[in-house]
Order: sequence, then C-alpha cells, then structure tokens
Amino acid sequence: MYCKMKHFGQKLYLGIVMLFLYAPIFVLIVLSFNRSKSRSKWGGFTTKWYSSMFSDDTIWIALRDTLVIAVLSALIATLLGTLAAIGINRMRKLPRSVMLGITNIPMLNAEIVTGISLMLLFLATGLELGFATVLLSHVAFNVPYVILSVMPKLQQTNRSTYEAALDLGATPAKAFFLVVLPDIFPGVLSGFLLAFTLSLDDFIITHFTRGASVNTLSTLIYSETRKGIKPEMYALSTLLFVSVFVLLIIVNRAGAKQDKKKAALS
Repeated sequence: MYCKMKHFGQKLYLGIVMLFLYAPIFVLIVLSFNRSKSRSKWGGFTTKWYSSMFSDDTIWIALRDTLVIAVLSALIATLLGTLAAIGINRMRKLPRSVMLGITNIPMLNAEIVTGISLMLLFLATGLELGFATVLLSHVAFNVPYVILSVMPKLQQTNRSTYEAALDLGATPAKAFFLVVLPDIFPGVLSGFLLAFTLSLDDFIITHFTRGASVNTLSTLIYSETRKGIKPEMYALSTLLFVSVFVLLIIVNRAGAKQDKKKAALS
C-alpha cells in the first residue's frame, strides 16, 4: 500500500510540474486559433492569423534576423566551444578545474550584468551597436554551454584509439575527424542545439547590444506589449515551438539509435 501511494505521489508531482511547464504553451497555441483578438473571449476557430502572419513584413524581418543570428552564433559557438573543450580536456587536473570554474561564471552571472557589460565594451571599443554586436554577444554567452555539452563526451572517449590511428599513419587532423569526432558528435550536436535555442529566445542581452537597426522576435514582442501583442505573434510562436519540438524528437531518436548501435558493437 505504501509503495502504491508513493508511486502515485511521484506521478502526481510529475504531472503538476509538467502542467506548470506546458500549460502556458497550450494557452498560446489555443489563442493562435482564436478568431477574437481578446485573450479572455473565445470567438471561434480560425487560421487567419497564420495566413496574415505571412504577409506582415515586420514579423518576417524580425524572424529573419532572429534565425540568422541564432544559426550563425550557434555554428561559431559550437566550433569555438568544441576546440576549447578539447584543449581543456588535455590539461592537467588543477588547470582543468580552474578553467571549468571560469567557464561556469558566465552561466551563473545575471544576464542583465552580461548585457550591460557587453554593451559598454562595444561602446568603449568604438563598435556601433547593430547586427555584428548582437552576433558577438550571442557567441560569447553560448560558448560555455557548448563546452559543458562536449566535455562529458570527451571524458568518455578512449585516448588509445586516437593514438592507434596516429601509429597507423593518420595525421592528427585525420585521426580527429575519423576517430574522435564521431565519438563526441552527440555532445557537439547537443551543444549546437542548446546554443541555437538559447540564441533564439534571448531578450536581455539582445536588448542591450542591438542598437536601433536590429529587431529580433523577442525585442519585437517586448515593444508590442505597450500597445498589445498581435495575434499573428501567437501563430508565429506556435510554429517555432512545434518546429523546435519536432527537431528535438528527431535528434533524441537519432542519439538513442546511435547508443544502441554502440552497445550492440561493444
């Protein structure tokens, strides 16, 4: 009886947590199909907000800038973070611990502090706030997340296979791409996706470093809260959520299949 009650309590707790996480998203999806512009009144089912979204130039420009910044910053951060993780992993125990501690600081630091400090840095160096400064800022706060995604996979790799490839005549670069990279690729991919999603919805750092020439979805939504958010933004947010959700499912299934293949080979 106690075990059943404990099992039921665990399920109830998990259900409450999932409700708090996904209830706001469910409300957003429902509002994207609401014919009425009122958030408190249901005016019937409609898809007109999705069709009108595609004809709104302001939304499309913000979406374009958001996606370009997210993809570029994720790619650059993944490259830099992977190289940094390899270098940190080759260090001795004490320097490695120090570097990992330094890597954790940007993640523990408040975003508003990071945003203001980056803005002051760009202004002090004479850089005009715009697309470039936003991209550099996103790369800066994404790199630590990539490092922490790649490091566990590096620690699981067998260094003997890399050295064996070198003994067989492979160059260090070839040995890395043929031996090391396939082993750490799930961590690299996880770091890229994490950097992409963090960049996609970042507001505070973008707000302080964008200037007046760049508008992302987060800053556009913030600017519209004063006059009321358009229902088209609900539709766009729904499409973004569904796209990211499907992408995560595909990646997780691919990772699970790869783990099964490794387990079968071992």
